[in-house]
Amino acid sequence: MDDLTEDIVLQAARGDVEAFENIYKHYSAFVYNVALRMLKNIENAQEVTQDVFVTLYRKLETFRFESSLKTWIYRITMNTAINYAKKVSRIQDRTVEFDANRYPAASPSKVISQDQLQKRIDALLSVLNPDQKACVILRSLEGLSYEEIASTLNININTVRSRLKRAREKMLSIKEEVMNL
Repeated sequence: MDDLTEDIVLQAARGDVEAFENIYKHYSAFVYNVALRMLKNIENAQEVTQDVFVTLYRKLETFRFESSLKTWIYRITMNTAINYAKKVSRIQDRTVEFDANRYPAASPSKVISQDQLQKRIDALLSVLNPDQKACVILRSLEGLSYEEIASTLNININTVRSRLKRAREKMLSIKEEVMNL
């Protein structure tokens, strides 16, 4: 997905609704997919997508072309999703418990299905806080470098390293239970 031309971005920043609609059409699926990966909930991902484009509409005139538009939108999406996840977590104040007895042990010769793989990934990600989850998703699922993650989340590269280290430690601590899903 290539960035749109600078002219379209500048037109949208000046209030051209058609130009902003082009930006929306170009990036809405991308924003939604990133939000869905972070939040694992369709309605929450839709709400975050809406919030991202409202923010984008209000702040587009501040875009300085120091990075690509896609990177800037990605940063807004990740920050919005992280903040949304924290808000939901505070409101619900829920804890995630893993019940190893609920799932039968898988046979080593059994081929893992896509559904099983997704359950395992979800279980691993569920033990992470939103900041750690964002770093893991950007690194492992999106393939960003540590520098790109730091830039996207607007944090220090050492913070990226420590969040990933703690996230890996948490995921390793439940690895055995997850392998039985």
